[in-house]
Amino acid sequence: MRSFLFLAVLGCVASTAPLLAQDMPADYQQVLSTLGRQGDFKASVLKVNVPRNDVSVTVAGVKTPTPFGFGGWVAFTKGANAEDVMMGDLVLTQDEVNPVMSALLDHGIDVTALHNHFFWDEPRMFYMHVHGHGAAADLAARLKPALDMIGKSAAPAAPAAPAAVSSTLDTAKIAQIVGRPGDQMGSVYKITVGRDDLSIKEMGATINARMGLNTWAAFVGTNESAAIAGDVAMLGGEVTPVLKSLRGSGISVVAIHHHMTGTEPAIYFLHYWGTGSAEKLATGFKAALDLLGH
Repeated sequence: MRSFLFLAVLGCVASTAPLLAQDMPADYQQVLSTLGRQGDFKASVLKVNVPRNDVSVTVAGVKTPTPFGFGGWVAFTKGANAEDVMMGDLVLTQDEVNPVMSALLDHGIDVTALHNHFFWDEPRMFYMHVHGHGAAADLAARLKPALDMIGKSAAPAAPAAPAAVSSTLDTAKIAQIVGRPGDQMGSVYKITVGRDDLSIKEMGATINARMGLNTWAAFVGTNESAAIAGDVAMLGGEVTPVLKSLRGSGISVVAIHHHMTGTEPAIYFLHYWGTGSAEKLATGFKAALDLLGH
């Protein structure tokens, strides 16, 4: 049944809603050079992409696009005293988890969370949140040994998946139901909503949506047979109402945890996944979204 509901998934590339680009500081150019990766500078945040395009992942037996939930990242923003705050989320196979964690810790980078996003994924994928303070160039140099380990080990081969077809989602209807526009390239349609109602700072730096303080939903498939996956950023008092809402909509809760330590107020994150008609999934996401910030 899970495989049947996933028949229309096709791999592609997606991004969040565009923001105005800014001139990138020289030290951030150096970060990209040190890490040997691409990124962009918007909303005073350098975001560096660490996608797992090297791993063929199936969820419930069907090949799943990288932007549906397998795009890792690290982000830098300026804090007080010319120091940067770095946060990130690395997507790892299970055999990479402990070697990467050791490389991070050995070079003075904090690990603040480790968790899953999916059930029935092959190979099993895990998500490791990282955190650090210091000069951007130094943070990049300390982060590089861990990033260089990603994708170097031989991950188990994913099982054969049914052939996928192009998405036929009515994205205008999804946006209308959710009340927010999204962004699409190929078959993944993603809506990202920052928690702009919350004021969270670290070392004088604003922790905004590009630093990970956001709620999002990714849709793939067809109008009749779609899948949704995403993350909800919540205050403590919002956790139980959001749980009840998602479960009441038939959407599976996959993980509940924190991404950041020592924040005030404390922020909790909930990962979810579900299948059904696109309209039903969008309506379920909207019901949970409406519980935030009240």
